[in-house]
Amino acid sequence: QVQLVESGGGLVQTGGSLRLSCAASGRAFSTLNMAWFRQAPGKEREFVATIHWSGVNTYYVDSVKGRFTISRDNAKNTGYLQMNSLKPEDTAVYYCAARDAAQGVLLATRTAAYAYWGQGTQVTVSS
Repeated sequence: QVQLVESGGGLVQTGGSLRLSCAASGRAFSTLNMAWFRQAPGKEREFVATIHWSGVNTYYVDSVKGRFTISRDNAKNTGYLQMNSLKPEDTAVYYCAARDAAQGVLLATRTAAYAYWGQGTQVTVSS
């Protein structure tokens, strides 16, 4: 069973930066593709970014392109989401997700594609 634990959330002003971390355990991290999703109050959980197990391929939702960077360190069993130029509309609970790299499409954006989820970390951007 894979466990995912997010950290790094907090309160930041508009234009500020945060780096989220996702620590994985229970399985070799290099066998998992991972992603970040977010959920704002009253809204559905939405895809933010995903990265292939190799770290070579990434994909982002349009609203964060050029501001967020997803990365991973398989040796440390940890994934990251660097968030720059934050906006109030980025305020949400951010979730780390993972799935078996051998199954499904190369880069998945649907929540149903991910079998493993963290508990979430709150990001609040003040205006």
